[in-house]
Amino acid sequence: MKTGGVNEAEYVEASEPGTGEPAVAECGPERGRAGWIWGEPSDGPPADAPLHVLLLAASRIMGTFYAGTLAQSGLRISPAGLGVLRVLMAGDGLKSSDVAARGGSSPGTLTSVVNTLVREGYVERRSDEGDRRVVRLFVTDKGRQVCEDYISLAGPHWRDAFGFVDPADEPVIRKFFTDMIGHFSELIRKERGR
Repeated sequence: MKTGGVNEAEYVEASEPGTGEPAVAECGPERGRAGWIWGEPSDGPPADAPLHVLLLAASRIMGTFYAGTLAQSGLRISPAGLGVLRVLMAGDGLKSSDVAARGGSSPGTLTSVVNTLVREGYVERRSDEGDRRVVRLFVTDKGRQVCEDYISLAGPHWRDAFGFVDPADEPVIRKFFTDMIGHFSELIRKERGR
């Protein structure tokens, strides 16, 4: 596959002269250029970096920014907890397994996050009326309020953060992310046998 004018296989599998050692690990950039992906943004990505590596680096940086906006808001909730609330706000009364699937987390991780949300009063567990063995998750008023507070407190930071995007480029960027979300959602469904 060609990425940025460079064959991705060559980028990933090139070897150091005389050593037979890979010059580029599949999960990162070439030696001497690791700073941009491992935490030194001033180093900047190389022009021939594969798309998946760029996306992983961008996701990590966005995650750090997201956690920072949450910390600045002063709200007592983790990024994972806010993510669970977001899923439940879109589909209140889901089973834990459905929340995990929609949020892209493992059931074990979700249980820990939900336990904290219940303890903090953001979520409550209720038995299903039709099948008492099934437990459903519901956002409380306090949980809805923390979501609304985050949106109002962090919204300006997110708008400022994306102020660099040229409005003429926005439709192309929006299409890329929409297509990517759909494509990777389908890959995950296939991987999980659904």
